[in-house]
Amino acid sequence: MNVALLVLAGLVAVSIFSSLLSFRIGAPLLLVFLGVGMLAGEGGIGGIKFDDAGTAYMIGSVALAVVLFDSGFHTSLKSVRMAAAPSISLATIGVLLTASIVAVPAHYLLDMGWIEGLLLGSIVASTDAAAVFFLLRVGGIHVRDRVRSILEMESGSNDPMAIFLTLVLIRYLVDRSSHVGFGGYVALHLALEFGIGAIAGLVGGFLIVQAINKLGIERGLLPIAGLALALMLFAATSLVGGSGFLAVYIAGLVAGNSRLVAPHTMRRFQDGAIWLAQIAMFLTLGLLASPSEFPPLILPSLAVAAVLIFVARPLAVWVGLLPFRMTRNETAFVSWVGLRGAVGILLAILPIISGMENGRLFFNVTFLVVLVSLALQGWTIGPVARWLGQVVPRRIGPVERMELEIPGAAHELVAYRIVSNSLVAQGHKLPRWAIPSLVVRDHRSLLGSSVSDFKPGDMVWLFAKPERVPQLDRLFASAAPAAEADRQFFGDFPLDPRARMEELSLMYGLPIPPEAREVTVGQWLEWSLGGHPGVGDRCALGEVELIVRALSPDDTISEIGLAAEPTQVDKPRLPFFPSGREVKERLRRVLRRG
Repeated sequence: MNVALLVLAGLVAVSIFSSLLSFRIGAPLLLVFLGVGMLAGEGGIGGIKFDDAGTAYMIGSVALAVVLFDSGFHTSLKSVRMAAAPSISLATIGVLLTASIVAVPAHYLLDMGWIEGLLLGSIVASTDAAAVFFLLRVGGIHVRDRVRSILEMESGSNDPMAIFLTLVLIRYLVDRSSHVGFGGYVALHLALEFGIGAIAGLVGGFLIVQAINKLGIERGLLPIAGLALALMLFAATSLVGGSGFLAVYIAGLVAGNSRLVAPHTMRRFQDGAIWLAQIAMFLTLGLLASPSEFPPLILPSLAVAAVLIFVARPLAVWVGLLPFRMTRNETAFVSWVGLRGAVGILLAILPIISGMENGRLFFNVTFLVVLVSLALQGWTIGPVARWLGQVVPRRIGPVERMELEIPGAAHELVAYRIVSNSLVAQGHKLPRWAIPSLVVRDHRSLLGSSVSDFKPGDMVWLFAKPERVPQLDRLFASAAPAAEADRQFFGDFPLDPRARMEELSLMYGLPIPPEAREVTVGQWLEWSLGGHPGVGDRCALGEVELIVRALSPDDTISEIGLAAEPTQVDKPRLPFFPSGREVKERLRRVLRRG
């Protein structure tokens, strides 16, 4: 037992320390963890023999349930409002189309039947957003709000769909005699699993919130109780025939957007739990792999990966996002960010568990496809995001902030360490509502009311409403590292969103539609963007561009920039991915000619 514990703890420690390598060279963290598992496995230097597919699937399923609950918990209502429709479209139409296209090379190159090819396509159809956001964070890349929201929601909603398709196809292949029609069988189980899963998620999320807020649980036990209840919901929903993965994701959405007793405590705990869950899942899947079986499958697997990355994913994303106001560059970036990850490898275990004759083939091909996707797409996310104009320059530099929870209060206690080039250090006064309670200077505690000027290195403690914390961040943050890029991206000078469009027309001689003369600039820009604007969104008005610089706490436009000479940030970089508006214009031209 001690030897097993030593090996297990050692693998976790090696995985954690190897993440430093990922930070330094920008490698996808999932690839690093998988590599550690493979090196420790039977074909690597560790020589650990692990071939228990059932145990691997159980560990992976529990870890995935934890990941999905946390994903929903950290998804804001703003992201839901902004990206619900396109994300659901990608999670349904996109997954089905991806699976169908991947079935073609699987049929011709791997000698699979069409249903088996569709099964392989379903296994590799879901994306791994955890790897995506890790790479964006390591590279200091902040993408546009709408694109980030779509990627965030898609990752949580396409996993249940891919899991459902995989399970249904395996049941159909294992016992075809009990099913009359394939289409009706899939539709029936889709309605049952997703209907039960959605209802269970809503009810379970409400019950989790009530348990956390009203049972008087010890604060240190609150996050453990929340996670335990989420896992109970996952298991119970699965037992009654629903999608447990969809249920925990929706429950996370409900809990994360409700008022909780200790939200920061739960988030901090879940951050650690998520890392542990992902490490456990990736190590287990890496240990299960047998690299000695890969050589004969490398070429066909590369072909399947190429079709997935360059044909299936782009076409599925384009079709899924066509009804929405997405630009070519946004569609292209969402399509490139479709990294495959642990979910695909986890689903590839199911054919082995179910006793399918070529079950190991699904696992090996999927493993190779995931490795190709992570290596190719993972290392190029940053350059592609910049090339397609999806990176939003930061308007403030780094800020050192700590937060303390005050149960039942409408204010937060926040602390800032003052840096030398911040606005506060340069003499800017705090707002009247921001009164320091305590200042720590040179290891001495001073009353906030007794300090008139702040010095670099001071720790300032003050109370503020949560919605006003971003205003304080601007005062205490260091200067933005790229002021020139900020001006180029956000426009030459600011406009008042409350100004009327008629005033803008008179001042700059811009063409204004007659029906828009009496509305404000902010209202017109929000309407032109289709609602739910994001920072960095822009819209042409004659020869200038209006750009969303900032949003208020209620998600309305609070600051607008005007670019007199547009920098072509949104200029299409690719000849394909035409937007819905472009498709409509082309159809009109064709109909006129006809």
